[in-house]
Amino acid sequence: MRRFIPRFLLSWYHLGLTFAAALWYGFPSRKLLVIGVTGTNGKTTTVDLLHNIFSEAGHRVASASSIRFIVGPDERRNESKMTMPGRFFIQQFLAEAVSKGCDVAILEVTSEGIRQHRHRFVDFNVAAMTNVTPEHIESHGSFEKYLKSKLKLFRATARSPKSHKAIVVNGDDPHAGDFMRHASKETLWVYGIRFPSATFFHEVKPSSYTTVPQDGVRLVLKNLDFHIKLKGEFNVYNALCAITIALSQNVSIHAIRQALESSGGIPGRLEYIQKEPFGVVVDYAHTPDALEKVYTTLKAEGRKLICVLGSTGGGRDSWKRPEMGKIADSMCDTIILTNEDPYDERPEKIIDDVRAGIVLKKVQVVFDRKDAVWEGVKAAFPGDTVVITGKGCEPWMVIEGGKKVPWDDRAVAREALERIRV
Repeated sequence: MRRFIPRFLLSWYHLGLTFAAALWYGFPSRKLLVIGVTGTNGKTTTVDLLHNIFSEAGHRVASASSIRFIVGPDERRNESKMTMPGRFFIQQFLAEAVSKGCDVAILEVTSEGIRQHRHRFVDFNVAAMTNVTPEHIESHGSFEKYLKSKLKLFRATARSPKSHKAIVVNGDDPHAGDFMRHASKETLWVYGIRFPSATFFHEVKPSSYTTVPQDGVRLVLKNLDFHIKLKGEFNVYNALCAITIALSQNVSIHAIRQALESSGGIPGRLEYIQKEPFGVVVDYAHTPDALEKVYTTLKAEGRKLICVLGSTGGGRDSWKRPEMGKIADSMCDTIILTNEDPYDERPEKIIDDVRAGIVLKKVQVVFDRKDAVWEGVKAAFPGDTVVITGKGCEPWMVIEGGKKVPWDDRAVAREALERIRV
């Protein structure tokens, strides 16, 4: 039915619901310091790090991400398969934060949520951008429209009545300039590792950094050494984004350092289920950019990669399927293609699309994802790494008719390892 409704009417419908929700709950964002984190990849990790930083600094924090919802001491899993749930949920979440004495709320903000006005009538103090690479192209119509959707969060923040606002931008991203245009010299905060120093009024750039394959990330910032237990250069950026947001809100650099050094891994993000005698890693990577970064990080450990991957169905960014196959072809030693979230699309078609990008390596196709994980674990020798991508810690697999099947790649991997030990 929705496909026959003109887009402008749908837009007004979503905007009306958003206003009604904010009105019903009394515009709770006005009573909170609200931080919105958007970007193609890295949002969840950045939100998680920020939650730890503001908690360490003595704030009572609420945060909403694709993994979980936390309000003060209470935590519950995000089982909606929506990073940014509906308007009434967001306003209710913010109202709950106020009622439980929180003074900071951190929201993971998506382009789809922005397109449906879910960010409206939320007064943001901070809008932050992690990076922008192609995603949701079918849904938005083009990459340019996807980018414009992200920019609306920054435009709204620039117009917000809140004081002490900040626009936080990854200065190394090719699209950084689009986001910077919504900030003044005083409100713009830029982070990165490659942009020219002394370019911006507020900038956060380490004097040095290293990524140690077995140890995480080390960097020197403001003459302080940071050791962060997250792997890969992409996590240098996630950490810098969180640091910059916190500094923009006058959080002590020492509290930031303490929080980051005590932070553990993020569920379903380069999460090791086993390290020896061979590694088994689960990661959410479901875009070409994220997949390449995960493989690059694991490849740096000098191990052979056994890659279990697929792609989402339901007409969701089918352009990226052969691209992900191409990345696996160039970086994996063994490739096992399997189901991810087929929705109403034929699994054979999805896997054929991914397979179209693979020309050099032999491919094993195992439609049942549990069997595919088993095949990957079974094929591993000491010193190898099995990497299972696409779902991370998502609690469901969505199949034909929108049916949700309970799922957890981590539990499936543990089960496969138990079978090996028997």
